Amino acid sequence: MVAAYGRHYLVEAEDGEYLRCVPRGKQSLAACGDRVQVTRTAPGEGVIEEIGPRTAVFLRAAPHRRKLIAANLTQIAIVCAGEPSLADDLVARALVAAEDQGLRAFLVLNKTDLVEAATVARARLAPFAQAGYPVVELSARRDPAPLRRHLSGAVTALVGQSGMGKSTIVNALVPQARAATREISRFLDSGRHATTAARLYRLEPAGAIVDSPGVREFGLAHLGRAAIERGFPELRPLGGECRFTDCRHRAEPGCAVRAAVDRGRIHPRRIELLHRILDAESAPRR
Repeated sequence: MVAAYGRHYLVEAEDGEYLRCVPRGKQSLAACGDRVQVTRTAPGEGVIEEIGPRTAVFLRAAPHRRKLIAANLTQIAIVCAGEPSLADDLVARALVAAEDQGLRAFLVLNKTDLVEAATVARARLAPFAQAGYPVVELSARRDPAPLRRHLSGAVTALVGQSGMGKSTIVNALVPQARAATREISRFLDSGRHATTAARLYRLEPAGAIVDSPGVREFGLAHLGRAAIERGFPELRPLGGECRFTDCRHRAEPGCAVRAAVDRGRIHPRRIELLHRILDAESAPRR
């Protein structure tokens, strides 16, 4: 499935034909990247009968609503820039969601031609680089080449805030992307939704990228405290080393995580982000 717009889906059949499809029944549970079984109902149209097994589901969740972003990914690339202002809380949350699904993840610092803004953004991304996440720098309008080798053979979702340049990257990597977007809009008769739904594009010679809508918030309501902590991989080697098994890594005596921060092994901003996420996700909801 290459696009999902509400209850309307664009499916690429094995013969390469694109089919405009709706699900069987009332619920729409398919996501971009799903492998589906379709019954053709008319030329260019079909009904989704079944969704195949998924290797991973990348999603964000509010307390009472989940938003599927894409399925069957192998990695995510979080696109960042200095303009507009970078929200490192959102970056941390997206990384936690990726870690929960066992997906590889890296950061893309776009718009490096805006030197001053890029310098500020680079500093904001330093805690993530110290945690082990690769940072790929480029100016997509000038040359997307630095990103290509990280995408070959993988199914990658581009995620991040609005205005960071995800669509510019897609158009630079996939020359036919603009035409494909128009084609999707024609098939689904929903061109007004062009920036609010995920779309998959094939890469040559192998791989695919999913252009996802820009987000202002990335909820993790589907994850508990333990899963969120596991989403910070630099904490894993310290598992079981704190004096107390229920250590919150705040002011408890004998906290191995705080000791690692004091020694410079873990960036203090990462622990700030961990606590910020945990506090937000455990706060009472109205």
